Amino acid sequence: MPYYFKLGQLPPKRHIQFRRPDGALYSEEVFGTEGFVGPTTTLYHIHPPTQVTGWKMLYSTKPEYVETDTMRMRHLKTMPMKPKGDPITGRVVLFGNADCEMSLCAPAEAMNYHYKNGMGDECVFIHYGSGTVYSSFGTLHFRPKDYIIIPKGATYKMVFDKPAEGEPKPKFLVIETANGSHILPPPRYLSKKTAQFLEHAPYCERDLRPPELPLTYDEAGQFEVRIKARDRVHSYIYDYHPLDVVGWDGCYYPYRFNIDDFSPITGKHHMPPPTHQTFEAHNFVICSFCPRALDWHPQAIPIPYNHSNIDSDEVLYYVDGNYKARKGIEIGSITLHPQGIPHGPHPGTVELSLGKQWTSELAVMCDTFRPLYPTKAALELDDQEYPESWKGDHFPKTAGTHLPNGEAKPEAQPMAEAVDTSG
Repeated sequence: MPYYFKLGQLPPKRHIQFRRPDGALYSEEVFGTEGFVGPTTTLYHIHPPTQVTGWKMLYSTKPEYVETDTMRMRHLKTMPMKPKGDPITGRVVLFGNADCEMSLCAPAEAMNYHYKNGMGDECVFIHYGSGTVYSSFGTLHFRPKDYIIIPKGATYKMVFDKPAEGEPKPKFLVIETANGSHILPPPRYLSKKTAQFLEHAPYCERDLRPPELPLTYDEAGQFEVRIKARDRVHSYIYDYHPLDVVGWDGCYYPYRFNIDDFSPITGKHHMPPPTHQTFEAHNFVICSFCPRALDWHPQAIPIPYNHSNIDSDEVLYYVDGNYKARKGIEIGSITLHPQGIPHGPHPGTVELSLGKQWTSELAVMCDTFRPLYPTKAALELDDQEYPESWKGDHFPKTAGTHLPNGEAKPEAQPMAEAVDTSG
């Protein structure tokens, strides 16, 4: 997390006596990263956080990748995915590598336990649904189009509200680190001296929503916490509620950020994907493609140029908007464009985009710096015809219907209803 925050009750100094109302000491926990030289938070528990029993291994979480020697463009249509499991067990890994894993979840059940990812940070993007994340750091009330950043080691439970009649059932995307790195704002957005967001950043501290009260649960009983570690989920039992923190302070905690609060950077000519960057970790970045004004040069081509991002695989999750300028793309689609293969506008879309002034697209992108591999679950959703979708006449006879000054001749075909500029 980029800035210091505190919540609940705290003593005036770290590592000094801090007593409960009954006279016993609260149990201090330093929740630190990078061997205590990275961001840390200090928490104060009613009970020692080391008192656990009944540990056992439940199931493996190691993804099984297929077609690891195949490089081709892919398109997954995910809307037909059937709800399954809870917000943890229902996660279906679709792509991944040694740096990150990408999964989708359409939960069918409620969580009856708390969870801790001891292997990596999680970036959860809520497509549909609202609810609350209850964590050791307090509560996060989330809604559609929220990013929720949950740092490695944070204990939490994710509870969805019951959808109103006619509302879509909950569905969310998860991008988690697999290499021990942390998901943070890009360093170029932050002051090197104070870590404050700089003026050119597309969002700032006011857009980030830290945890809120209620914070503390003082209850006795049998409480299960499931911990992901060593590519497995393990079960531990606490004799008290695991969210027994009365106060904390520091720079390492979960928070949420709504994609509608991202302020797109626009330009006279087409801007490259890094202008949409929202978060980054080691060897991958996360970008937000939001509704925005398009390029204003009189002869601008507002959709992406053909490009070979030869160092990255590019994954796009299509959230909302009008994608008629791309063949076969729909809400809930996931596309994978691997490094080394040029991709760009579909046939006919360049001419049809000329003169457009606005795009309504909304998409989340993840670029990785190592190849991504699909799972069997991804292949079940794969559109086998997608690699062929670039075939056809890119510049039909109507290609000459625009004058050098950008004005359209009378015989020009009408423009597409929407412009997809996500690449």
